Amino acid sequence: MQLQELYGVGADRSKFSARVKRLEELFIRAIGGRPQEWFSSSGRAEICGNHTDHNHGKVLVAAISCDILAAVKRRDDGVIRVFSEGFSPFVLDLSDLSVHPSEYGQSIALVRGIVKGIADRGYKVGGFDVCSESNIFRGAGVSSSAAFELLICEICNVLYLNGTLDPISKAIIAQYSENVYFGKPCGLLDQSGIALGGIHAIDFCTPSAPITERLIPPEGYSIVITNTGGSHAALTEHYAAIQSEMRAVAGYFGKSVLREVEQAAFWEAIPRLRQSLSERAILRAFHFYEENARVDAAAAALREKNVSAFLAAIAASGVSSQNCLQNCFVPGSAEQPVSLALHMSERIIRNGAARIHGGGFAGTVLAYLAEDEVSAYVAEMGAVFGKENVFTAQVRIPGAIRLEVGALIQ
Repeated sequence: MQLQELYGVGADRSKFSARVKRLEELFIRAIGGRPQEWFSSSGRAEICGNHTDHNHGKVLVAAISCDILAAVKRRDDGVIRVFSEGFSPFVLDLSDLSVHPSEYGQSIALVRGIVKGIADRGYKVGGFDVCSESNIFRGAGVSSSAAFELLICEICNVLYLNGTLDPISKAIIAQYSENVYFGKPCGLLDQSGIALGGIHAIDFCTPSAPITERLIPPEGYSIVITNTGGSHAALTEHYAAIQSEMRAVAGYFGKSVLREVEQAAFWEAIPRLRQSLSERAILRAFHFYEENARVDAAAAALREKNVSAFLAAIAASGVSSQNCLQNCFVPGSAEQPVSLALHMSERIIRNGAARIHGGGFAGTVLAYLAEDEVSAYVAEMGAVFGKENVFTAQVRIPGAIRLEVGALIQ
């Protein structure tokens, strides 16, 4: 494996070597002795397919060139000790894998849930020490929690299972841990993107067995993510309304999710739907069907190396999120940083596209643009939203993985 596969064409060997050395020193101070293994687990970017997975839709997701780097040493006493830079350390006794409601929202809950998910598949996991640090962008919605979940899962997979677990199995275990032990009802998009690596089209028609296809990202393009700085307070009801309104439309047809309703039947029923549901719910259903088609179009464009068609699908996704999904600002609020960032992006970008990234309302904007435009775009967005809130990345080839650090730093 080449360093560029992890961190993009601009990967700096000396910086990576310094990062490894610093983490090794931290490991020695915190744990004693030197690490036996090294692991890396990345952030992810949602390229296309906004708010479709919860209704069994389609997405285009990529692992990106930022990660949690971890040094690991196996233990023989049934204990996992975790030292993460910037966080309080904790110790997990593997003799207790029950759900602890008092741990909701804490990292220890994720580790406990992952070990339980593995155990439920008939495997036995032992102890280890892990010391980690992260350069995953803070506040940018690139799934640092899912990166941590897949890191722990892959450590267990390598140390105790001889690599038996495939990427989707690891993703499902990680989702289970976050849902049941961490107390967050997330979908499977984040975990799948990080587990699989690269850029993948994923069809969640059957969530327990999603259909995946690895695609080749266009050369000469980078991802820029802007954290617009909007407040996420009191947004839960707005996120929940997207899923519930889509499912209300499905319920009109006696189905649980929109994927079970044919688009033609939905279209024909619009006059009657207006009598019992809001126009916003109908528009959000339109977004679901049309966004699935955009994911198909974007995937086809990547197969055909048609970059302009790929970018057009991303741009159209952004327009749909504004007009149909309506998750770019909170209704009735004058605080609209995402809409501002999108409009600025439309005016700045010549060879690329931009769209809402993730949940929306007061979050981040993703731009996929030619590398010769990156520096100007970053400067313009940084001047408005703060340079510390604008992050560049490239598609990362591997998913969560064990590293041969010696080969990477030579």
